[in-house]
Amino acid sequence: MKKTTRITFYLFSLVFLLNSCANNKSKITDSSKPNIVFILADDLGWADLPSYGNTFNEAPNIDELANSGICFTNAYAACPVCSPTRASIQSGQYPARVGVTDFITGHWRPFEEVIVPKNRTQYLPGEIETLAESLKKAGYKTGYFGKWHLGYSPETIPESQGYDKVHVYRGGGFYNSKFSPQPEKKYVGRLSKILTDMSLDFIEENKNQPFFLFLAHYDVHVQLDGDKNLIDKYLKKKRVDEYPGNAVYAAMVEHVDNSVGRVVKKLKDLNLDENTIVIFYSDNGGLIGRFDKIPLLAENSLPVYENSPLKFIASSNAPLRAEKGTVYEGGIREPLIVKWPAKIKPAQTSDAIITSVDFYPTFLELAGVEKPNQILDGKSILPELLENNFDPERAIYWHYPVYHHSQPMGAIRKGEWKLIENFVTGKFSLYNLRADISEAMDLSEVYPSKTDELTQLLKAWQKDVGAEFPAPNPNFDKTKRYEWGIHPDRK
Repeated sequence: MKKTTRITFYLFSLVFLLNSCANNKSKITDSSKPNIVFILADDLGWADLPSYGNTFNEAPNIDELANSGICFTNAYAACPVCSPTRASIQSGQYPARVGVTDFITGHWRPFEEVIVPKNRTQYLPGEIETLAESLKKAGYKTGYFGKWHLGYSPETIPESQGYDKVHVYRGGGFYNSKFSPQPEKKYVGRLSKILTDMSLDFIEENKNQPFFLFLAHYDVHVQLDGDKNLIDKYLKKKRVDEYPGNAVYAAMVEHVDNSVGRVVKKLKDLNLDENTIVIFYSDNGGLIGRFDKIPLLAENSLPVYENSPLKFIASSNAPLRAEKGTVYEGGIREPLIVKWPAKIKPAQTSDAIITSVDFYPTFLELAGVEKPNQILDGKSILPELLENNFDPERAIYWHYPVYHHSQPMGAIRKGEWKLIENFVTGKFSLYNLRADISEAMDLSEVYPSKTDELTQLLKAWQKDVGAEFPAPNPNFDKTKRYEWGIHPDRK
């Protein structure tokens, strides 16, 4: 070998070696990046699934998902209603920091004791780098199918927020669904089926590269509606104690379960199952009854319970207190099941405290991509997923300063203790969730030092995220206080 040739060879070898060492620093390589499938139910409660103890509803595919992965008992939504929780997932920030603390556009009581703050924007702010935008940097193809509820202008739709393939549900109910953009004519049938068909096609189209699929169901949101054969099945089923056993609601749970089963089967059929992480989650706690006290069944299903109180009652979150639209456990504690055969041991249960702002940093670590130039309020939960290793004293927070199923409130959970602040009365309530999961006994006067400790933490967090609070209402009218008005941003 000539001298110049040898020098060239050695230089090339050195460059190759240095590049190899640099590439090996990354925990996640291109070949090992997992596909990410995020399945989000709407209004599904913590106590609605058999894997969480429900003995009336049936969800065999979700049961199998739990048996194949890890089931979290202390997972939470960052808000007790949809838009803020969805914003927290897309941004990695608490809703109070994002400025979206109520559903878009929001609830409004013009004659109540206080006037509640409006969302700072009635959409996900454009300056936020979304989860999808970050994952695209890592080479992921991104798809979003279903409910968005974070703005519908050209600047705020998922196509402008990092998603490559999108069909957003825009109303019409479960059997006459409308989309933006309108899909091909081959997508027909019930909404849950259409969204699943779109998701399966997305998986097929991107099977040879890393992909991020966000499947956002509208089930089990009101107005409740389901396939007649499934409703009839549950009407014939024996009711159980301490659960309403609404057959229409149970049918909708099964519709979601069928979707999960089809997605998992598709992954297996394409040999993608091993290196795909599947997350099943809900955006807020279960609904018991509508805030406006009207029947919660769609016109198609109303005859099922026309002469029954069940036309007003969807579900129950017992033993948890209250429901969607409150910061009590029934409004914020969620089912969370995660499966990843290549990494997560099957049939696990975890008591780790998880919240929806955690998904963003977790997916960044999975993809091996740097965090964006914005605050991320959550933490990667890979230690919780891979080793069931967690901090039992972790603190997480809520800010829900509006009227809905209760008064405007905020909360902190730290370890087994939870403090709730009522923004109207100024009262603080303290609960020990290990001893009292139903939040039946206020212990604030019994444990004043713990109350003070959590109060200080909550106040510091509210300041950090720029939380906005209700103000006295000069038009307060006791005789009209419970009337619902049209939100000013809807006019």
